[in-house]
Amino acid sequence: MNSISPNLNLMIKASEKASKIIIRDFGELENLQVSKKGPKDFVTKTDKRVENILIEELSKTKKNYSFITEETGKIVNKNKNTFWVIDPIDGTTNFLHGVPHFAISIALLKDDDIISGLIVDPIKNEIFYAEKNSGSFFNNCRIRVSKKSNIDECLFASNNDGIKSIHPKLNLRNTGCAALDLAYVGCGRLDGYFHNKINLWDIAAGKIIIEEAGGKVNEIDYSRKKIDVRAANPNIYDKMLNKLDNF
Repeated sequence: MNSISPNLNLMIKASEKASKIIIRDFGELENLQVSKKGPKDFVTKTDKRVENILIEELSKTKKNYSFITEETGKIVNKNKNTFWVIDPIDGTTNFLHGVPHFAISIALLKDDDIISGLIVDPIKNEIFYAEKNSGSFFNNCRIRVSKKSNIDECLFASNNDGIKSIHPKLNLRNTGCAALDLAYVGCGRLDGYFHNKINLWDIAAGKIIIEEAGGKVNEIDYSRKKIDVRAANPNIYDKMLNKLDNF
């Protein structure tokens, strides 16, 4: 493994513990699909259980760090300038339907700057991570964004609203998991990503992974509740924006 900071090491250990819960509960979903109660309540409990594990593990050695989380909201501790930004399961609808495409997302936001990011796909056993000025990695191998410059040869991801309102000639996917979309841009599986009015915890880790992999992401105001994000390899970033002028 390449040299990583104690903070990132803590993030990886916390996600490993949480992944075991997700994998176990995902296996249980098959039984719940046919029950009268249905799986929604079960998934909500999994979300909360995973978030609690992440908070507990991350707090063990960093007791003063604050939190911004999907389920609990903001938890302000002594250190008010450093936040763990957590999405316990990004892609809960996929999870709910037994589609194995979702992720744990953790980022470290310090003084309005993301300094570490981690995206873990527990089902495929894929880990994407990055630290400020230290590069991006996929399962311990260095990654870079794609080099494509012909937009017609590129593959993009977005949300439903985006797909309905943009240029029809963009080759698009709607995977239901923003964190993995961004991670895939970072490793070159996708060439670009855009989404309007998304939450910070969905995109915080992905932003640094793309930037450290040589990609380009628009400037983001972390204080906003809903964020518009644009990310791509630098060769097609401006071309993508031109297509999205009316988006």
